[in-house]
Amino acid sequence: MEKIDFVILWVDGSDSKWLAEKKKYQPGLDVDSSIARYRDWDNLKYWFRGVEKYANWVNKVYFVTCGQIPTWLNTNNNKLVLVDHKDFIPEKYLPTFNSNAIEMNLHRIKDLSENFVLFNDDMFIVNQTKPQDFFYDDLPMDSAILRAHVASGDVTDYIISNNMAIINKHFNSHRVMKKDFFKWYNLKYGKFLYNNIFLHPYDNFTGIRFEHLTSSFKKSTFEKIWNLEGEKLDQTCSHRFRSTSDINQWLVKSWQVCEGKFEPRNPKWGGYYCYNNDTLKNLKEFITGNKYKVICLNDATNDEKLNFEQAKKYTKVLFDSKFPIKSGFELKENDNEYENKQ
Repeated sequence: MEKIDFVILWVDGSDSKWLAEKKKYQPGLDVDSSIARYRDWDNLKYWFRGVEKYANWVNKVYFVTCGQIPTWLNTNNNKLVLVDHKDFIPEKYLPTFNSNAIEMNLHRIKDLSENFVLFNDDMFIVNQTKPQDFFYDDLPMDSAILRAHVASGDVTDYIISNNMAIINKHFNSHRVMKKDFFKWYNLKYGKFLYNNIFLHPYDNFTGIRFEHLTSSFKKSTFEKIWNLEGEKLDQTCSHRFRSTSDINQWLVKSWQVCEGKFEPRNPKWGGYYCYNNDTLKNLKEFITGNKYKVICLNDATNDEKLNFEQAKKYTKVLFDSKFPIKSGFELKENDNEYENKQ
């Protein structure tokens, strides 16, 4: 199998220098610059511990930031590659605070493998994985499940609509589903097969369902879309913050699915948890249990009832019980927090 790299995006939202620069470019009303997009849960160590313990087969880990490096990070780890935005994003788009602009330029990272897996910093590997969980026969693992997209006014709703407009420009839903019938009507999808049955009659794609989890990509798909829709991508990358006219990496996932360049996967292979209440119930089982291989702990953007500090502390306690031993991605001498446990 082709080698597989991991890419993780991270920002230290408490960095005073970064905050000052962000303030200079403070956006208008049609963009998303909420605090929850950037605040730090201080759990990045556990992402690296999960990779080392449960995905040690990975080729390289590309750690993408705007030049920020955690003080505890072992930059000499032979699997770690530090990537600054300026190393791969064209200068005309910088500085950027827009994750969509960062993601849509990932194919420009030097030496990145053709097959790579994209993580946000709220996505963690929590149980044993193998390369075939992400790629099978050199194809990304994914799910081809239709959805009826209903906009509620969130920035993401607009982005999804923008993605689907491009997909419908290049693909006919009936031809796509007929060509790869057994990838669209696959028993691994369970109850979601009904989505494809009920939405199949529509001439265009009404939407394609995605789990808010890791994304398996072919670098060449990014290059193809840039060649065909460069003007649209340029517009997104020119926005310093997420905007209602953006497109995002889900366009690439949809493109791979519509081309049939994927292998079907059960959508329940990973789990999604949103900090959107004041109870934090079920979080322990979610992090320390064996139900999922990958989880996403998504920050709440609109829940004023969430006690952030309480949730942050409890999450760290659970992760520390899951991963008490430091990884090779952490400096040995920076052991103050964990030395009493070793």
